[in-house]
Amino acid sequence: MAKPEPRLLSVIRKSFITPNMLRLTLGGAGLKDFPEDQESGYVKLIFPVDGGRLMRTYTIRHQRADEIDIDFAIHGDTGVACHWALHAQPGEEILVGGPGPKKLASEAADWNLFIGDMTSLPAISVNLGQLSKNAKGYALLEVQSEDDIQQLDKPEGITIKWIVNPTPGADSESLLNHVKQLDWLDGSLAVWAACEFSSMRALRQYFKGRDEVSKSDIYVSSYWKHGLNEDQHKVEKRIDLDANQVA
Repeated sequence: MAKPEPRLLSVIRKSFITPNMLRLTLGGAGLKDFPEDQESGYVKLIFPVDGGRLMRTYTIRHQRADEIDIDFAIHGDTGVACHWALHAQPGEEILVGGPGPKKLASEAADWNLFIGDMTSLPAISVNLGQLSKNAKGYALLEVQSEDDIQQLDKPEGITIKWIVNPTPGADSESLLNHVKQLDWLDGSLAVWAACEFSSMRALRQYFKGRDEVSKSDIYVSSYWKHGLNEDQHKVEKRIDLDANQVA
């Protein structure tokens, strides 16, 4: 099946939902044939650079009939995507590829554990909102400041633990150490984790050694790597994936 051609979308509005999370709403005629029910799926924002183009991957946080919301974790005015998001004005246009597959948590286990930083907070937020009302477990969510804590829709049985870390990615064991401090619930566990590359590897190794977690109930991914841009991170991610499959 051929990939859909990139579509030209316009910035409808923008606002900071927390000090370090900027939401841009995109819409326009290019969304006319956009598939329904794509929240937590991803799109590729396409930027023209030096005669070529760069693609950056972002989660669809909300979707309406004629609009999609994209949340940007802001780490200063650096990087192609963050710079564009900070300076984009209503009416400005951008090419958008996708959508790509949704990454939803497994509900086959007895309880769920979500782990992520601000880059995966949009995807985790969608996951929490789509869980069954009887779901139980935890969400460990790392943000840069207390002011970045958001109100999220979730089942009553899911406990959110906010972790304030002004230097995300600096300590690969930080999220894992918080996981180890949890009161483990009874039964089988489904894990959904997405974060910095080194943190991802520490979490993956830990959960591979837990008997309560079936391989089919683990989603562990890296969304970025400390000190690298997305293109460099993709190379490291592919090398790691190949090595992990061999192991």
